[in-house]
Amino acid sequence: MGRVVEIGFGSGLNVEHYPPEVEAVLAVEPVAVARRLAAKRIEVGGVPVDHIGLDGQAIPLDDASCDAALSTFTLCTVPDPAKVLSELRRVLRPGGRFHFLEHGLSPDASVARWQHRLDPWQRRLADGCHLTRDALTLVGDAGFLIERSEQGYAKGPKPWSWFTLGVAANPRDPVR
Repeated sequence: MGRVVEIGFGSGLNVEHYPPEVEAVLAVEPVAVARRLAAKRIEVGGVPVDHIGLDGQAIPLDDASCDAALSTFTLCTVPDPAKVLSELRRVLRPGGRFHFLEHGLSPDASVARWQHRLDPWQRRLADGCHLTRDALTLVGDAGFLIERSEQGYAKGPKPWSWFTLGVAANPRDPVR
């Protein structure tokens, strides 16, 4: 797996889950408190982590310099998910994999109506988090090829608990 760029690194909750093939994690995280909270997890995690940037819309890495990418509960909050995904495609080598776990828009019409009603409040109260973004559509529209995905409700109120777990490939032919 080599070098992994993780957008929305947060407090480092993913560190303990990285497989042994990961040589380095390049973390993009805008919140200073989260970076401080991550320090202990990084220290015991066994994988070198470098905080490389604050904004997934402008990742300070060379083209095709990462072997894999990761996003967990990030695409709901970033101001421009299309720009973030474009940057991930740029820094991810052709054939590299993007792994993601996101919450978002339910396919159930009655739940989706509630999500649309609650979304303005959610954005204000949860630091810009949207309930109405569809991760599979966002990732596919960015030019990634969805290889695997699982979707379903987790425990909790349905407007907040529709989840998508997926793996997408960066096509071998760059899109420019």
